[in-house]
Amino acid sequence: MTMVSAPKFLLSCVLAAVFSFSAVTSSAQSQTAPANTPPLAQTQPAIPAQPNSPQPNGQKPDDKQYTITTSVNEVDLVFTVTDKHGRFIKDLQQRDFALLDDQKAPAQLYSFTQQTNLPLRVGIVIDTSTSIRQRFQFEQQAASEFLFKIIQPKSDKAFVMGFDVTPDYKQDWTNNLDMLNVGINALRSGGGTALFDAVYSACRDKLLDASRGQEPVRKAIVLVSDGDDNQSHAYIGDAIKECQRAETIVYAISTNVSPSRDRGDDTLQKIADATGGRAFFPKRLEDISLNFADIEDELRSQYALVYKPADFIANGAFRTIYLFCLDRRYTVRARQGYFAPKSQ
Repeated sequence: MTMVSAPKFLLSCVLAAVFSFSAVTSSAQSQTAPANTPPLAQTQPAIPAQPNSPQPNGQKPDDKQYTITTSVNEVDLVFTVTDKHGRFIKDLQQRDFALLDDQKAPAQLYSFTQQTNLPLRVGIVIDTSTSIRQRFQFEQQAASEFLFKIIQPKSDKAFVMGFDVTPDYKQDWTNNLDMLNVGINALRSGGGTALFDAVYSACRDKLLDASRGQEPVRKAIVLVSDGDDNQSHAYIGDAIKECQRAETIVYAISTNVSPSRDRGDDTLQKIADATGGRAFFPKRLEDISLNFADIEDELRSQYALVYKPADFIANGAFRTIYLFCLDRRYTVRARQGYFAPKSQ
């Protein structure tokens, strides 16, 4: 993971973002903004839906569900914070961060949550090509153990996909852990490696619509591969852009256990960095299960932020995100940006 420092020409914008970010609080904390607060900070938090308002899909008002309506100009940002030793920092407040969206402070901040429990949508994407055959069974076992620990059937779902030359979906979205385990064990190794096609397909076909029409969710891919693509029609940039469109974090576990990193490892690192995820490079096969445990820990240590970007235009353009902690001992890991939806 690379640390990002603020360019000098952004400092004035960053300062504005600091004040805006720290000044927007819930109505329970303060009803009146301080006199010296910049105008952006005087916007009010979103008003929750009234309990007696009509419910979609025939839901009764007393159903124990929450319906959250989001508009196209709201951004759901999930991120993690670590210290220099890689330990997760879980107790920071909204005032500890500064945010720029497309080089501007957000127009309004709706919510900030520590250790979010938003529902998970996780894709297990495993390289089944010939190059990883000797390690395949161990990877299957580690992936199954991961799902049994991380998936909470009441709220979370996952799917299982293997890939060699083509993507091979073994289990569609489900919260049934036994079905997910059967899907993982049904994977068979053999063939070339079309990594970029697999990531692109997983985001386009499964994760892009995973939260549409529902409550916000956290979306992630756990990618197990050596990173050596030799069969894809898509390029790495295509795969990354599709992850960004689907607002999906990629956690990559390299199956290259040689002492030195190679081009495939660099590929995994690039995909993880661009999506706000993390790449792992185990030195032994036994370490792969530890990497899955690290991902599990991270998914339980995430912050969630919902905000309205300033000067938003629904034109399909890519908008950069720059989020950092004011305490520079800590590093924020978040996606580098997102694609604004196009107006209909």
